[in-house]
Amino acid sequence: MARATELVAVIGSATKPGRLHRALSEALARADARDDVSTRSIDLGTVRIAPADGRPADQLDDDTPAVLDAIAAADAVVLATPVYRGSLTGTLKNLLDQLPIEALEGKAVGLVAMGATPHHYLGADRHLRDVLTFFGALVTPVSVYLTSADFADGVPTDPAATDLDVLLDGVVGLAQVTAGRSFGGPRPLPVRPR
Repeated sequence: MARATELVAVIGSATKPGRLHRALSEALARADARDDVSTRSIDLGTVRIAPADGRPADQLDDDTPAVLDAIAAADAVVLATPVYRGSLTGTLKNLLDQLPIEALEGKAVGLVAMGATPHHYLGADRHLRDVLTFFGALVTPVSVYLTSADFADGVPTDPAATDLDVLLDGVVGLAQVTAGRSFGGPRPLPVRPR
């Protein structure tokens, strides 16, 4: 049997785990029940990540090195963020600023955002896609956007759970199809030979 695809989900909230954490954790548990998937969740509201000030990760004495290593070792990544000011959280952006380009280059990535209103559904998605293009990541063509209407008493509704399951299936499938393959486009600018 082939090795299980390692899927790491990063929840980019700066606050204690809430509805987004619950929805994604339940979806990860369903994905983890598959024989070909192994999942891990990292909630940025529960770890300490250093400010991206240029220090190498091996000089940091918090959770940053372990989180960076987990993302780099994953076959596929899901980035989830609450919508802050029409975009991703500063907490998630800070983590991405710490991440070496090679950690996401050519890697399958799925996106989840949660906002208070449907009006901001593309803000975080668009900004994350811009940043992930810098890394050379392979972002799934569709993402998931949740609002409070997608929860009943804090529990994700069936349609929300289905949307998350489809996204996780898609990012895992993309990782499995592209594993070990290189792509014809240019490498991200910062890693091109000079």
